Amino acid sequence: MKKTLLFALVFSFTAASLTAQTQLRLDVIPVQGNVYMLQTATAGGNVGVLPGPDGVLVVDNQVPNLSESVVRGVRQITDEPIRFVVNTHVHVDHIGGNQLMAGMGVTIIAQENVHQRMLSELRIPRGGGRFMSQPPESARPVITFDRRAIFRMNSEEVQVFHVPPAHTDGDSFIYFVDSDVLHMGDVFRTNMYPIVDVYNGGTVAGMIRAMQIAVDLAGPDTKVIPGHGFSFTDRDGLVEVLDMLTDIRDTIREMVAGGLRLEEVLEAGPTAPYDARWRGSESWTEQDLIPIIYSEVGGAAPTSRRRANN
Repeated sequence: MKKTLLFALVFSFTAASLTAQTQLRLDVIPVQGNVYMLQTATAGGNVGVLPGPDGVLVVDNQVPNLSESVVRGVRQITDEPIRFVVNTHVHVDHIGGNQLMAGMGVTIIAQENVHQRMLSELRIPRGGGRFMSQPPESARPVITFDRRAIFRMNSEEVQVFHVPPAHTDGDSFIYFVDSDVLHMGDVFRTNMYPIVDVYNGGTVAGMIRAMQIAVDLAGPDTKVIPGHGFSFTDRDGLVEVLDMLTDIRDTIREMVAGGLRLEEVLEAGPTAPYDARWRGSESWTEQDLIPIIYSEVGGAAPTSRRRANN
């Protein structure tokens, strides 16, 4: 218990946010087939759950101070033990329950780049980039993979596969084949502009390629769990985000080709048609996304323009 509390304190942004997040409730949402999701009132760090007689597979596990809430959410679905947790990437709102679950005998699995990122202090992209302490050894994955891992449990084939560097360089999609449910981690979110974490190897080009992989995989009945955003969506939801990001990238590319400086691009507002729908958080807006795209499509490398907030 003391180790869990220490991990929570180290990984929390502030004492105030820790207290507020402790009060959040995790809703249990049936998705399709055998798959469920657990969601907070703020729709952050959505958790996937595959229950059954072979034990439970969990996808991500929230921030440390909500890890016990995740376990309680699973218990609302089944009394079977949690056997595996798959981390979609390295951010604390997706790996924060690792230490608690490891203490319960749960096997932690992630793409190898996630493990490598855990071997030093972490950095998160919001607020101009903020440092966080290195996860303790017990919170790190004990099984890693390079390109793909496959689970066969609870009458379900579960495909876990690495995608191009998108949100980070360790992003994995989890496809529950028989239930036809896709969990995409933070490569896909439905409540704000995509976050491209350049500190952890994320790229705009990779984000677009990864989104296209998801669109190609999804069928007319596929349900998609976003890393952030309320409830689940479908292939149309994927296409909406892919088209938005591609259009913004292409618009900025044309501006760069026309010789516009970053300040001029920001003033021109290449995201304006989308701001009302996608400017969902003051901690990550078009002011964060545009410089990254600008630099990646050939503009001069931007300096940090953001204030250190949440």
